[in-house]
Amino acid sequence: MENSSFSSDLDASLPQGVPPHEPAADAPTDTSSLASASASQPLPLEPLKPRTDFSQLSAHTAAIRRELAKVIVGQQDLAELLLTALLADGHVLLEGVPGVAKTLTAKLLSRTLDVPFSRLQFTPDLMPSDVLGTSVFRPQRGEFEFRPGPIFASIVLIDEINRAPAKTQSALFEVMEERHVTQDGTTYPMPEPFLVLATQNPVEQEGTYRLPEAQLDRFLFKLHVGYPTMEEEVRILLGHHSGFGGVTADVVQPVLTAAQLADMRQLVRQQHVEPKLLEYIARLVGQTRSHKGLYLGASPRASIALLNGAKALAALRGRDFVTPEDIQYLAPAVLRHRIQLTPEREMEGGTPDDIVKQIIQQIEVPR
Repeated sequence: MENSSFSSDLDASLPQGVPPHEPAADAPTDTSSLASASASQPLPLEPLKPRTDFSQLSAHTAAIRRELAKVIVGQQDLAELLLTALLADGHVLLEGVPGVAKTLTAKLLSRTLDVPFSRLQFTPDLMPSDVLGTSVFRPQRGEFEFRPGPIFASIVLIDEINRAPAKTQSALFEVMEERHVTQDGTTYPMPEPFLVLATQNPVEQEGTYRLPEAQLDRFLFKLHVGYPTMEEEVRILLGHHSGFGGVTADVVQPVLTAAQLADMRQLVRQQHVEPKLLEYIARLVGQTRSHKGLYLGASPRASIALLNGAKALAALRGRDFVTPEDIQYLAPAVLRHRIQLTPEREMEGGTPDDIVKQIIQQIEVPR
């Protein structure tokens, strides 16, 4: 009896026109189910945009690539690494057998920049004064006047750098690292930008000299220039057969000024690098000093080179941050000329690139 009276009282309290046990039109509704339904359908996210505007940098580097492609067939990876060195403000050593366009590529790269260029052919009888310059006595004024050598240019191409003796090689130490020449107690600064592109032949040993370790350490990259693929060599032959071989380097035009390059380098210096990536670089380079297959490891200059190169490569690829893949990609080019194998590892047929690959596999990649 009590239950029936309670039910009748509840029905009487409902608004008119509303069936019993159904919520009124103005009664609050439960929105938890709606929230869960909307959460199950996430809104589309816009792609992340770089915090730094690389549009001008990308446009200039793409223009340089197009100019190089007017003459050079293939060598896309080489072009990317040369541009990386250009943005990182570092010198490059090109090594390869004769006939793979080492000198031609370096010369064409210099033509894409509207800056002074000079070329040096190193020979066994070359003297330091032939490179740096010398003081000449002027009898009319009764004083010596310094006449700058061919090294005083923004881009210097040194062909067959390993054919000059040690005293001439040593003359490059100061200018490559400190960007100036000291002569008779006076310091003469180099122009900006200043980039040395050197070539050498790894096969021919007659009349050549081993480069000092201190000089090798001053090169940001050592790049191996290999043979073209079958398809690329066919394109080279077709071009020469159709008359393309008569085209000179004059078809390559300057597309970048010194001021524009300075602005691009400033963007590179502002790249973001996580602290864990700095530790990753230090661990990679530090491992070369304790590897059992090496008796000479890389110096802290290699760590700085790897950092600067990774920042430049990231900018070249349109990113304002460095990734572990950037570091791994550049590690062989940065380290291969800064480490030396033990005699036992050399007898086993090992190479510096093999050691670098082992080190990359051993060090944990930060994520």
